[in-house]
Amino acid sequence: MEDEIQLLLQDKAKHRQAFDKIVKVYSERLYWHVRRMVHSHDDADDVLQNTYIKVWRNIASYRGDSKLYTWLYRIATNEALNHIRQQKRLYKVGDDVDTENQASLSGDAYFDGEAAEAKLHLAIQGLPDKQRAVFNLKYFEEMKYEEMSEVLETSVGALKASYHHAVQKVKYYLENNE
Repeated sequence: MEDEIQLLLQDKAKHRQAFDKIVKVYSERLYWHVRRMVHSHDDADDVLQNTYIKVWRNIASYRGDSKLYTWLYRIATNEALNHIRQQKRLYKVGDDVDTENQASLSGDAYFDGEAAEAKLHLAIQGLPDKQRAVFNLKYFEEMKYEEMSEVLETSVGALKASYHHAVQKVKYYLENNE
């Protein structure tokens, strides 16, 4: 399917058709990637919408230097990280982010998590933004470090270190918040 979309992207008259296929093929994967980062269904929808706006605005400049899904994940990840930064600015000093995240998890109709899954997601939410992105791409998306390097525009060595630190922090959180 990616090859078919790549062919459509080569013809400017078929960019709309290519965009429609991108949305059809990648929406679910991108939604869950973003959702794991922002944690709220409504926020994930907003971020995904912003992602597709950027994809549409930049579709003519996509040169095919990287895989299409890598390009899409880079845009989605950057949009999610921007959203997270904006949300952090909205929190006042003293706000309990863990309590807020726990409330959003337990009250979310789209989240069917058991206690262990909810705890894992809280641990992930507590990670620094970049580590959260690396952890999600490696753990949930099973993305290779080389592909993550293209998505996050970071060296493979730095990604391995970030993932290692993220795993240690998640492990620590899970062991100490029973």
